[in-house]
Amino acid sequence: MIYEKIFNLLKEHHAWMQRTINLIASENIPSPAVREAIISDLGNRYAEGWPKERVYAGCKYLDKIEIICQDLAKKLFKAGFADVRPISGVVANLIIYTAFTDPGDRMMALSIPDGGHISMARRSLGGTAGAVHGLKVQNFVYDEENLNIDVDATLKKIRELEAEGKHIKLYMLGASVFPFPHPVKEIAEIAHEYDAYVNYDGSHVSGLIAAGEFQDPLREGADFMSSSVHKTLPGPQHGIVLLPRIEDLKISEEEYNSRIERIKKAAFPGLLSNHHLHNVAGLAVALVEMLEFGKEYAKQIIKNAKALGQALYELGFNVLGEHLGFTESHVLLVDVTNTPLKDGGLVEKRLEEANIIVNRNLLPWDIRKGRDYKHPGGIRLGTSEVTRLGMKEDNMKDIANFIKRVVMDLEDPKKIAKEVAEYRKDYQKCHYCFENRTDAYKYIQIR
Repeated sequence: MIYEKIFNLLKEHHAWMQRTINLIASENIPSPAVREAIISDLGNRYAEGWPKERVYAGCKYLDKIEIICQDLAKKLFKAGFADVRPISGVVANLIIYTAFTDPGDRMMALSIPDGGHISMARRSLGGTAGAVHGLKVQNFVYDEENLNIDVDATLKKIRELEAEGKHIKLYMLGASVFPFPHPVKEIAEIAHEYDAYVNYDGSHVSGLIAAGEFQDPLREGADFMSSSVHKTLPGPQHGIVLLPRIEDLKISEEEYNSRIERIKKAAFPGLLSNHHLHNVAGLAVALVEMLEFGKEYAKQIIKNAKALGQALYELGFNVLGEHLGFTESHVLLVDVTNTPLKDGGLVEKRLEEANIIVNRNLLPWDIRKGRDYKHPGGIRLGTSEVTRLGMKEDNMKDIANFIKRVVMDLEDPKKIAKEVAEYRKDYQKCHYCFENRTDAYKYIQIR
């Protein structure tokens, strides 16, 4: 019966997650409290518009929850304004595009091989910026050795473009491969010189930013910050848009209020109707958890990422950024072309068979070398989820050894899968949260 098959597959997925080591940098697990919020009746309701200005009736409790969520976000990020309605990081970016650019305007962002997200890409790649909003996308010049924007070369490129009359309206900082803080101050200075805006997509590092452990874009010159909220910030799959406090932006009150209204209007009616109210409630819970436990959690994420990078490096892996300590965030980028498999796609597949979940990833030079996203030269690793399970630096050495046995030694993945499942038995609870009575991946049946 197809009805039962659906639920059986759900249960099988949960059971599998209990046996895996998940190193996907863009994923995390919510606490039992967040899970409770997101299965509430709010998921069945509408609340179009701004709290207390809704198109729908029946919102008296929803409004209170959303206002609490806004206030928590402002407190956590030291922001002056927070819109918690975006249903994803991509929609948060679209709100920025809609509010502060017009189709045909130019934007500058990282290219995808250099770590940029598809939401920042040009039309020919099907990227959100180009294909949906019609922006012409230029790319920052990238320093491949230091895994970051090349400031001097980028500033030179910007001045050349402006001299040619090719004005850039919006600069998009942030990335999907985001090991080191971006040069917000330097980019903001030249952007504002040419009367342009700077947005910081903090999707990957928002939890680290909230905890004061990465960088502080809202004080470094960014005009706005967009983000998803389910990576280093362990909330539900949702999004957020933030404005710095007015004193940090140093603009007039009239301009500040204008920016707020443009964001609100872009969100609704522009891009949202229902904004997934159950996830607004879940985000509010996650923000409370971050205020209480975020500092400790973020510090451990970074410690674990550095430890995993060092352990893999010592086992013979080409972990990029070794001269910089591998990473200052949750992300590691590994060139696997020196391994027997030589292909990030093959490494991804083989590790999955061993119950170790990673994602293949383009390296900055892959396109030049004839590789593509299906068969890139790298893999991307993240430590947010394993840290959430209570793992520490010594565990990263164990994980690195599992990876070596699968990728370097070519041991039978099925054998390693059994060992990984046994290893995971001691790590089934969510940490850095108020309650963890329910196991992190336990399937909850309410039928």
